[in-house]
Amino acid sequence: MRKNVLLLETIAEEALMALQAEVNVFTGYDDASLKVALEHGDIHAIVTRGKGLINKPLMDACPQLQVVARCGVGLDNVDVSAATARKILVINAPGSNAATMAEHTLSLMLMGMRNMYESVAQVKQNNWNWRSQYAGDELSGKTLGILGMGNIGQRVARLGEAFGMEVVYWSRSAHDLPYHQVEIKELLQRSDVVSLHLPFNNDTSGIIGMEQLGLMKPDAWLINTARGALVDHTALLQALNTQKIGGYAADVLPEEPPVQSLPVVQHPRVIVTPHAGSLTIATYKKICQLTISNVVAALTGKNPDPNSIYNRHALSQATQGDHRIKKL
Repeated sequence: MRKNVLLLETIAEEALMALQAEVNVFTGYDDASLKVALEHGDIHAIVTRGKGLINKPLMDACPQLQVVARCGVGLDNVDVSAATARKILVINAPGSNAATMAEHTLSLMLMGMRNMYESVAQVKQNNWNWRSQYAGDELSGKTLGILGMGNIGQRVARLGEAFGMEVVYWSRSAHDLPYHQVEIKELLQRSDVVSLHLPFNNDTSGIIGMEQLGLMKPDAWLINTARGALVDHTALLQALNTQKIGGYAADVLPEEPPVQSLPVVQHPRVIVTPHAGSLTIATYKKICQLTISNVVAALTGKNPDPNSIYNRHALSQATQGDHRIKKL
């Protein structure tokens, strides 16, 4: 019997076609369609991207639920604890966006250090003489400090090295890497560019506050393509206004989309992109196809990639002999 899969958001056409070939697909893009989908029949898997919430009430409304999945890496919009307690597989796509996120990080570094955003704006205003006021700087010869050395952090390190930067990093885990691992305080004091690549949790919330910003060089740039809440934005605005740091470039905000205009976003030494670092055509397709292939495998008795099952260790410890986690 074909299983039923609920999509909370649109996915790449190629991935959708592959999914429809194997299962029955229902959509819940809004409250009305979600209600219809839940009333139609038992849901065995729920797939989301970055906005659709997979929470306890939704799981409770799907008693036959076996899999929840996010086409992406971060799981902020998925209640992993609730899923694990219900012995539900949580699938994501680790590492799938590492290359494009690293490229976006370097783009933000270049835009900030070279003052590219202002340069383009001035030329559009027919101010060619801006070049005589230009005050950019190069990455070559600078120190790049990376907080968090996962897939993205390591790619950023290699790109920074290719630009002639000295790389130092901080990580809770030891890594066999050709870069110098240092404590956070030293990293902040030494670096000309500080790049954040940490997951968001209770330990990392507000990890960059007034004290940390005060340790940075007055011309250093802080780059954040991880999560907005890693940075205390009140302290950040104060640091910018008092010239404690050179600038801030980010792809994330504490609340997305912002409910009102944020003073930090409007600051002249701040560059913000709309959480679009991984939204290239190729990466979007890859993430969706990878996620869907593992969802289909889990629903059809095959073995999904163990690395795609975020809660595999917790499930293995909590459950013995469950067919859904066999061989994980």
